[in-house]
Amino acid sequence: MFVFVCAGCGTDLTAPLSRVELPAHAHQKYGNGLQLPVLMEPGTFAVDPEPWGPPWRRWEEIDPAEAEARGVYAPVFHLSDGLPGAVVIAPGDVRGTRLIPDRADGYCCGLDGADGPNLACEGCGLPVASRIDDCSLWQAVWLAPDAVRRVPVGGADPVPLSWAEVLDEGKDLAPFEPVAMWGARRGVEHFWSWSPRWEPAAGRALAHLLAASEGRPVAVPDGLSGQVFQRALDAMLPAGAPPLRAVPAGPGRPVPAAGADILLVPTHPQTGEMWRPEGAGGAAPRVPLPFGMWLRLAFPRSHLPVPASGGLPAGVLRDDPPAPRPGRFRADENAFQRTLVRLPVVRSPWVREALDRLARRPPGSIF
Repeated sequence: MFVFVCAGCGTDLTAPLSRVELPAHAHQKYGNGLQLPVLMEPGTFAVDPEPWGPPWRRWEEIDPAEAEARGVYAPVFHLSDGLPGAVVIAPGDVRGTRLIPDRADGYCCGLDGADGPNLACEGCGLPVASRIDDCSLWQAVWLAPDAVRRVPVGGADPVPLSWAEVLDEGKDLAPFEPVAMWGARRGVEHFWSWSPRWEPAAGRALAHLLAASEGRPVAVPDGLSGQVFQRALDAMLPAGAPPLRAVPAGPGRPVPAAGADILLVPTHPQTGEMWRPEGAGGAAPRVPLPFGMWLRLAFPRSHLPVPASGGLPAGVLRDDPPAPRPGRFRADENAFQRTLVRLPVVRSPWVREALDRLARRPPGSIF
């Protein structure tokens, strides 16, 4: 485990923390005026390997060679000129800081960190972190990489779980959840929605699916996978040719069959590394999914209906009807674009054709 301390005076700034994968929704802005929960689980931290936050530079100000050196292969609105390696933690794990009053700005409901670090070290006053809690943003504290140091505590960091152990823990991610709204007349109000956590993960996966398709149609399994991916794939890719098969693969699943062209695989919840099959199956392109989302797609659940009379079937403990099902799934467009421009294949003419097909769809039908 680690504690983060002030680079200026050594004051402890966090509780002891263990490293985990950076969530796919770390930089998501979801809806308008909505109240999102805490991004990170207590006692964990994640590191963003890319620059994020102010100052920003517009694409017109960036040399294409510089952008390519940073792994960006197509135009974007702007790129961060901040330092890479920002550390994100849960607000409850912060220690030894105070708010900087003249940087306590936000859009309407809280702090957004747009003006740079808004938390200072209590020991020496050095700006060390940004508290984020504005509406439609995930609540988090981002430690500035040049203002903190990571110090080991409690001996060696534990070895990451094996894939078998991760599967045994079975921490899945429900596809639907209630979302809270700010400013409701009757206090906090909720509506039932596709999970905000699924939307950016699906946007990232769609970019990888498009890259793996090489311009051919792609088919995913029916059911939940089809609801999440198939409409977008059909909108981007041409019909007619036999489709490539994209199937879930990973721990606890059978070895991918020879006919599997693309593999939907989990990322390790601690290290972020993609699962890799052994043998010939390792040649197929892999598409990353957060483990909890992958678990739901790889091992689908069927919701048994409530019987009209009598008791529930043997072994069934739930006695309530299923939650209301939201409308069509829409992936996060920003996550899709952010991922796609970082894949060299984005320069291929067939990718432009796929994006042109997507642009002809009615606004909001896919994203």
